[in-house]
Amino acid sequence: MKITYYGHSCFKVEIGGKSILFDPFITPNPATAGTDIDVDTIQCDYILLSHGHSDHVADAERIARNCNAKIVGVYEVVSWFMAKELDGHGMNTGGKYTFDFGTVRLVNAVHSSAMPDGSYGGNPVGFVISHPEEGCFYFAGDTALTLDMKLIPDICPPLDFAILPIGDNFTMGYEDAVLCSEFINCSTIIGAHFDTFPVIDIDHDAAKKAFADKSRNLFLPKVGMSFSITKA
Repeated sequence: MKITYYGHSCFKVEIGGKSILFDPFITPNPATAGTDIDVDTIQCDYILLSHGHSDHVADAERIARNCNAKIVGVYEVVSWFMAKELDGHGMNTGGKYTFDFGTVRLVNAVHSSAMPDGSYGGNPVGFVISHPEEGCFYFAGDTALTLDMKLIPDICPPLDFAILPIGDNFTMGYEDAVLCSEFINCSTIIGAHFDTFPVIDIDHDAAKKAFADKSRNLFLPKVGMSFSITKA
């Protein structure tokens, strides 16, 4: 799978011949200033939204219109965008659906959710994405550490990697993310939701050491970089 990081919690993952964009917050993101990222050149087939907060949906409408992309997420979030005459597929926690790129399962996230206009955003979620040949990964969204994460290895294929929030204050910090990696039985972790604002700045060396001490690898991508992960 090829992965591109656009900052904060926004990742594009190429899987099953399709491009999946998660939580696009690009144009308002201070971390993208001075980069060559142009939101209007981002191409994707699907946009997956973990919840309704503006730092996760800010560019969703713009990109969806540019690409004719389908928005996927919890029912209330998707309905809000469908009211803007965008294509969408609403789901809810615990449900799964097989798209043309693989299967999406919505799992619990402990956070809050409201749309940018203050309307109800349903429950926040994480996503487990699986493809029979290309592998399986977990995008946790914004969440606290929760024992529900222990269910993932029992109900999903083995994870090749997981994208976890590590910035603390609004989500779990990297110390709790280490425990999460143990709960989900995954040794390859990609950090998200860190360094965007001063309140979620992290000590990179300390975070990497915390994972290494548990024989796990934490990768902290730079904004705009692309990299690949293959099925174990």
